[in-house]
Amino acid sequence: MFLAIAMLVSIPSICFADASKGDVIVTLGENLTQQQKNDMLAELRAPENVQMITVTNQEEHEYLGEFVPKAQIGNKAISSASITIDAKDSGLKVQTNNITWVTEEMYKNALMTAGVKDATIKITAPFAVSGTAALTGIMKAYETTTNKEIPEEVKKAANEEMVKTAQLGDSIGADKAAALMGKVKDEIAKNDPKTEADIREIIQQAATELGISLTNEELNKLVDFFNKLKGMDIDWNQVKNQVSDTAEKVSNFLHSDEGQSFLQKLQDFLNRTIEVIRTNLTNG
Repeated sequence: MFLAIAMLVSIPSICFADASKGDVIVTLGENLTQQQKNDMLAELRAPENVQMITVTNQEEHEYLGEFVPKAQIGNKAISSASITIDAKDSGLKVQTNNITWVTEEMYKNALMTAGVKDATIKITAPFAVSGTAALTGIMKAYETTTNKEIPEEVKKAANEEMVKTAQLGDSIGADKAAALMGKVKDEIAKNDPKTEADIREIIQQAATELGISLTNEELNKLVDFFNKLKGMDIDWNQVKNQVSDTAEKVSNFLHSDEGQSFLQKLQDFLNRTIEVIRTNLTNG
């Protein structure tokens, strides 16, 4: 049972002029019972006087309606989250509980696209939910805390990225999907592709390096998405500055059992190819 629930929030009129290390804000689903709200606050270890934002189901549909079926979004806002501002250049940390479809790396990738940085984010729900609607509320809560506006088109793009990554994960695996999206963004940030063909080449090369086979449909959808993303008001310098996070993620994948298996298969293939060439040269 996938409920696309979480944090599409209305920004309160009161905002902090500057975010300081340790500042916390919490988002709570409008349809939580009072007991569930208490449980969420306890699980998130929210300070006694923490600022809270209420999330509505209407807001969930507003930002996710283009990318997720209405039935999956559902008619209740349940999920909750907290954002804690961390020290400058400390990076993003994401933790989830009872989130079944969207992984921590998927949230992190999408939040990097939106320009969110230097924060610890916890996302939870009183029971298992897909987590698709969580992203927008997190971004708006971040805006409230830092008083930095994220362009509307970038918010929608970040939501779209999260959904596309989760869908791709159904086909190739969640870890591979997140690694691919992160690596492609890193390459775009570093190389500034000028044409759609350049973006296609970046995606194909990244997939090859990660041992990922994409269908033509998957490849075309990614090309369309990243081509659109390239034309938006994305802080690509900030994306570039977070290359180390993605490099670590890719390194972890390559050193995992799955990654090592891929590298061994690649090595075996190269060895066989060299042997065939050597044999042909000898016979010739």
